Order: sequence, then C-alpha cells, then structure tokens
Amino acid sequence: MNLLARIFSVEALLPKQHYNDNLPSTRTVYQTTLKMAWPSAMEAVLISLIGAVDMIMVSSLGSEAIAAVGITTQPKFLLMAFVFAINTGVTVIVSRRKGANDAASANLALRNGLILTVIIASIACVISYIFAEPFLMFAGANASYIDTAVIYFRIIVIGAFFALLGSTITAAQRGAGNTRISMTTNLAANLVNIVFNYLLIFGIGIFPQWGVMGAAVATAIGNFVGFLMAVHSVVKRSSFLKLKLRERWTLDRPTVETLWTISSTALVEQVFIRIGFLLYAKAVANLGTIEFATHYIAMQVMSITFSVGDGLSIANTALVGQSLGAKRPDLAILYGRVSQRVGLIISIVLGLLIVLSRRLIMGLFSTDPQVLALGGDILIILSFIVIFQISQVITVGSLRGAGDVKFVAMLSLVSVTFVRPILTYLLAYGLGLGLYGAWFSVVFDQGIRFVVSRTRFQQAKWTHIVV
Repeated sequence: MNLLARIFSVEALLPKQHYNDNLPSTRTVYQTTLKMAWPSAMEAVLISLIGAVDMIMVSSLGSEAIAAVGITTQPKFLLMAFVFAINTGVTVIVSRRKGANDAASANLALRNGLILTVIIASIACVISYIFAEPFLMFAGANASYIDTAVIYFRIIVIGAFFALLGSTITAAQRGAGNTRISMTTNLAANLVNIVFNYLLIFGIGIFPQWGVMGAAVATAIGNFVGFLMAVHSVVKRSSFLKLKLRERWTLDRPTVETLWTISSTALVEQVFIRIGFLLYAKAVANLGTIEFATHYIAMQVMSITFSVGDGLSIANTALVGQSLGAKRPDLAILYGRVSQRVGLIISIVLGLLIVLSRRLIMGLFSTDPQVLALGGDILIILSFIVIFQISQVITVGSLRGAGDVKFVAMLSLVSVTFVRPILTYLLAYGLGLGLYGAWFSVVFDQGIRFVVSRTRFQQAKWTHIVV
C-alpha cells in the first residue's frame, strides 16, 4: 500500500517546491481527472468499436471490399487536417477563457472557428470529390478495387462537410470541459451509421442492397445527425457556449490572429502527420491486397487502443488549459502526471488482452486463413506498441493544452513524416520483412515520441506559454 501511495499520490507526483498554492487531495485529483476523462475516453472507444463493427459488416463482402474502404482513410483525414488544426486552436483558447471565466471571448472564438471551418471544409470537400480517383491512386489503390473506392470516397466526402462543422463545435465544448456533449453527439452519429449500414449494405426490407456504397451513405447520414446534435448543444440558454444569430458573425482580427498563432503550427503538424500516414499506407498497400486488408484490420484494433489514450488526452488538454488559465501551473503539471499514471495501467491491461485474444479478434473480421495467420502475429507487435502509444498521446495532450503546439508539430514531423515511412520501406522492402517490417517501424515511431514528449513534459517550460 505504501508503494502504491509513493507511485500515485499527489505528494509523489508533484514535489512541494512546485506548489503555487494548496493542492487538492489525491482522491479529489483522480476523481476530477476521471470525471473529465471518462466521457472522452468512452466516446473515443465506442466510436472505435462502432467503426470496428462497421468494418466487420464490410468485411463480409471480401478482402477487396476491406481494401477499398481502408485505402480511403488517409486521403479522408488529409482533407480534414486543416479543420482539425482550427479545432486545436479553438480547444486551447476556449479552455483558457473557461479558466478565466470569460464566456464572451470563448464564444467569439467558437464563432470565428466555425466561419473558418465552413470556408475551408467547402474548398477541401469539393476538391476531394473532383479529384477522388487520382487521390486514391496515389494512396496506393490498385485496379481490383479502385472503382469501388472512388464511389465510397466521394460519398463520405459529402458527409465529411457536416462532420467537420460538428467537430469544431465539440472541440469548443471539450475546451469548456463539456466532454459528455461530445460523447453523446458522436455516439449517436455512429449508432445511426451502424443501423443504416445494416440496412443499406445488405438490402434489408425496403432498402436497396448497395454493398460498399451503402456503407458510405450510412456514414454520411450519421455525420449529418452528429452535426445537428452538436448545433443543439450550443443553442441552449444555460450553457457556457452559446451560438446566437444576432451576434456578430464576422471574423474578428485579434481572435483570428490568436487562432492562427496556435492553429498554424497545429496545421503543420496535422498536414505532415497525414502525409506521413499516407506514405505509410501507400507502402503497405503496395505489398498486396491480402497484406493491406490484414493491415487495415490491425489498424482498426489499434484505433481502439489509441482512442483510450486520446480520450484521456482530450480531458488532459482541457484540464491543463483551464489550470494555466487560472494561473495554477502546479495543477497543470499534476493533472498531466495523474493522466499518465492512469494511462500506464490501462495500456498494460490492453496489451495483455490483445495478446490473449488475438485469434478471436481477427476471426471477427475475416475467415481468410492467410489474413488470420498474419494478423495474429501483427497483433502481438501491437501489444507492445500500446504501452508507448497511450503514454505519449496523453503527454502530448498536456503540451497541446498549454499551447506548446510548435514542439508537438516538430515531433510529429520528424517521427511520423520521416521515421515511420522511411523505416517501413527499409524494413518491409529492403530487408524483405513485408508487413512485419511495416509494423516494426510503428514501434520505433511510438518509442521516439514517447521518450521525446516525456522529456519535454518533465522540463515544464510549457507552463510559461501565454495564450
């Protein structure tokens, strides 16, 4: 018991020389962290699980259908990168204004974020729709499934417009500490997606049997429902964040400049991350349809583990931002370390579960013996990745909440854009390790980000950044 106290207590996590004022009790700190984190973590996990169910439904159509859906993932996220960068700025600013109890400035940041999102999302979605085929060919799609992939991509691009608008609203809500709103919005949207998947993929009752195209339409419908729910969350009179038509809906230069200061660096991060992931996916796609289908299934499992860390990271970003907004850097450090401890325990449990149930997991997605055998081995590698992955995601959340986005962008640039793709080509093709080599590169990528982000956090220079 004494050992656990030394590892997890407030006194152990934050030496007295860092105190700015009296600290809450260990129990209170963990309760606050978990209260903020569980909706975000549950949201992310449930969305990933629903995404996995989505993939299970599509997988019944064969390995080519899996590849057709999988090849659209990175091009889709690349077109969304610009709005994700805006969302980072919105979350950071709103969390600071929430800590300072400045609702007017928080709502101004939300309105400006939405205006920018409408402009950027419109341009990105139109371009992506028009140039869908060359985008997917560059991503590594082959002739056996390119036509199906293009149809799927064009439909989800339409839905992505509404998803991006909703994401800016929920990003602001997270900054204000309203993580439960984001959870319910995204969960409802994904449940709608699953229902229409079932109806439109298989042609149930009066609905047409559209296969992969049905999965795309279902996703678009779910995105629209999520958008409507997000809007509803900011028209309540009693909420901290409120959108009103009579408010000034023009770009405010000081607010945009503050958003740009944070989001421009986050944009660099997002773009380079997506380029890195795109090059990585392209390298794997060139290994063959069976390898890419196996890879995409393993990535679905990885997204579930990532979602746990991402949920904790989202909560941590808000807690750090609010603590710094209230002039309590000691609490910002404390919440960061508490989140890291929670994440460590969860990552160990998840790693063990993946190893023990790897055959069962793969069997849910495929009956192909080649996919099952290869996928089981890849999940063992993933069990080690999880340890580094969850911890570094949470630590990066602390840095992002403080506005240390330049460092985060540079770390992503080096690790994701260069280290992972280069190592993938060297290991998968140069040494002939195939898909194993591609996943060993992820181990190096996550390990680098774990060590570097943890070192940056320990230095605590990020607590002095002014937003």
